[in-house]
Amino acid sequence: MRPVEERRGAAGGGGAVRDTAPGLPARVGAFVLRTLRNEGRTIFVDPVRRLLRRGPAGLLLAGVAVGGVIFFHALAQRPAGADVVRAVGGVQGDLPLWLALLRTPVSLYVPALDLPVWAGITQLFLAFALAENSLGRARTLAVAYATTLAGTLTARVMIMAGPDRWGFGLPPEAGQVLDTGPSAAVVGLFTYISVVRRAPVVFLLTGGSMVWESIAKPNLAGREHLVAVAAAIVLGLLHGRRRPAWLPDPRSLLRRPKRSGPAGPGIVAAPDFGAPAAPSAAEMPSTRADGRVNMDI
Repeated sequence: MRPVEERRGAAGGGGAVRDTAPGLPARVGAFVLRTLRNEGRTIFVDPVRRLLRRGPAGLLLAGVAVGGVIFFHALAQRPAGADVVRAVGGVQGDLPLWLALLRTPVSLYVPALDLPVWAGITQLFLAFALAENSLGRARTLAVAYATTLAGTLTARVMIMAGPDRWGFGLPPEAGQVLDTGPSAAVVGLFTYISVVRRAPVVFLLTGGSMVWESIAKPNLAGREHLVAVAAAIVLGLLHGRRRPAWLPDPRSLLRRPKRSGPAGPGIVAAPDFGAPAAPSAAEMPSTRADGRVNMDI
């Protein structure tokens, strides 16, 4: 910003003309426009460019998520299909923990009964498409599953605490509510992207809508969405941090172990650190002119 200065007229000896700096509304408007432009580039423009380079492969997770929700929704319309859906993907707070953990990955694709499935498909497709082209497939799946699992496990803790614990607990009847749907994963992905990409407008829209939902309609889903937002914030703040020495590298699980046997054609054998080292050229016995081996080394 230029400081306020006086400029006198060159002709006629006119009075002073004062050049004023922009006012507060103009500066606020410029800041908002600059923020929206930066967020539009990092949240939408950059992922669309990656999608154009990758082609249809960049929509793999979004297509699988939408297809899975549509499949389970169509299957649940029949009585026998509804029993199958509940058996493979129905998660409730009163289930044994091992069974709830086993059904949680499938529950992401089972639409909630009290929400219109077709209204949430657009949000689901957009969340997974943006996350896949911004974060990669592995991180997208990890964030989606972690935020969903955080909401599911926290709901069990709330039920165990009871309704009289500082407004945190839930009544035992909440353990019989079917807890399915990809909404927690969608909220978690949007929150994680907004934290990692430094997008305050997207963060306020996502977190603010979840707070408003929990106030307007206080139920189990609203609380789980808040937990998903909190879990995504923690994961986003840990993004880029150095991995602790005691924590194994998850990428090592995807590497093929080296073979310890003899090397075949085109295969390099893994080094055997227990075998004695081969002698160097200086330690090898030399041959004298008369053909006898000189052992004086």
